[in-house]
Amino acid sequence: MSERKVAFVTGAGSGIGRATAGLFAARGYATMLADLNETGGRETEAAIRAAGGEATFVSCNVADDASVQNSVEQAVATYGRIDAAFNAAGIDGDAGRLTADCTLENWNRVIAVDLTGVWYCMRHQIPQMLKQGGGAIVNCASTAGLRGAAYCGVYSAAKHGVVGLTKAAGLEYAAQGVRINAVCPGMIRTPMTQAGPMKAVIDDMVVTTPIGRLGEPEEIGAAVLWLCGDDATFVHGQAIAVDGALTSR
Repeated sequence: MSERKVAFVTGAGSGIGRATAGLFAARGYATMLADLNETGGRETEAAIRAAGGEATFVSCNVADDASVQNSVEQAVATYGRIDAAFNAAGIDGDAGRLTADCTLENWNRVIAVDLTGVWYCMRHQIPQMLKQGGGAIVNCASTAGLRGAAYCGVYSAAKHGVVGLTKAAGLEYAAQGVRINAVCPGMIRTPMTQAGPMKAVIDDMVVTTPIGRLGEPEEIGAAVLWLCGDDATFVHGQAIAVDGALTSR
């Protein structure tokens, strides 16, 4: 087993999850790559290994508690511990609709992945970190979890839930050596924001943002690594916007 620090990243097959996994590996972490998208996850694994890093892919559906439990157990079996976890897996669902036009199927799917999935991850990561003497967890929320997001009602509801869950857990485990925080990305250049109905929504919003551009996945990853590192040991239960001043207005 590796003696280096170990990171566990969901949604590692693309976007923010992939970029952050790469940054963990570049920083010397052995990195467990969890994703339902096996093709994307294997691509991330190959890229990290080609760059000289240590990474292992595990198939994981965050909307399935047993699948999450298995992936966490696989991480521990492979690397011995989990020092840092980034719960990045998420979907926007059928965005671009008015709240009353959201289908029951879409509501249930987005909540299952974006909110319940984060809880599934935490309920298995936290006991492992308590057992080993500590660790850091960062949940991926959104600026839509800090303020309303028109035409993205269920996504906004789920991300508000992630912020609330993070704050509650941050309070509960602060004295037990487990730091729990959230990042709230603004408009980031990822496959999710550059395809389908969300692209038009994002394109319209970018021109009105203070920074005047999309963020890059690595900019979110840098915040995640800081939150998981030794320089952030007094940061607990926070939801930190990384958004080019979008929510500062």
